[in-house]
Amino acid sequence: MRIAIIAAGEMGSGVGARLHAKGAEVMTSLAGRGSGSAERARRAGMIAIDDDETLVAASDMVLSILPPAEAVALAKRLAPALKAATGKVLYADCNAVAPETVRRVGQIVAAAGSRFVDVGIIGGPPRPEGYTPRFYASGDAVNELRKLKEFGLDVRPVEGGIGAASALKMAYASLTKGFTAIGMASARGAANGRVAAALRAELADSQPQLFAWLQRQIPTVYPKAYRWVGEMEEIARHLDSDATAQMFAGAARTYESVARQWRDAGEEELGFLADVFRR
Repeated sequence: MRIAIIAAGEMGSGVGARLHAKGAEVMTSLAGRGSGSAERARRAGMIAIDDDETLVAASDMVLSILPPAEAVALAKRLAPALKAATGKVLYADCNAVAPETVRRVGQIVAAAGSRFVDVGIIGGPPRPEGYTPRFYASGDAVNELRKLKEFGLDVRPVEGGIGAASALKMAYASLTKGFTAIGMASARGAANGRVAAALRAELADSQPQLFAWLQRQIPTVYPKAYRWVGEMEEIARHLDSDATAQMFAGAARTYESVARQWRDAGEEELGFLADVFRR
């Protein structure tokens, strides 16, 4: 099995490492990517091929694993290469995007003559000790994607056609990442009101399970908050006719602020979170 993964971010390289360890030939493109991506690809055993037509022609399957805002652009970029491959390649969009967005990606891929599957990944990157996230998949080509189970991935079909897997991902992330944003807002309000210690004590006393979850979750957010901005915006897009969409537009701005503070000053600027959620 020959699989192209774009790109070699934290999730993409983790998936690549698992597939490579299980015997697949894994390729990627580093075009436009930095040294961090190159190093992750190297450690994962991924072969870098920066010519799109060569990369696609050498693959049985392309997995798009990118920040949400890049999903459509990648499909457009690879469309000529997919067309040249004359239908031999399965394209799987594995990004945290709204059903409306994934259908647009699917239309681009179908117009290029390739088969398409909608995938929503729930969980963190695969780890060498055995953990793997769930790859929920929908669409007519799901059975082809299920071949990845032979290479260590947990592929779970979802009924409902293209958009169903992405809808599941949006629903799940609206709870987990949406609630994390609420926890950050709570901590900021407590810090502004100088009651962080009192909030910490009350959570530990009356909401111990919730408190423990936030303690585990929030410190992991800082370096990846920039990726969650687009995911919250996709949820807001999915809920466009619902007033609750405004909540997720606000969550996107929360993660945008955290990402900016982390980039500019590191954890020092996020001390209000540590005041409440330190372990």
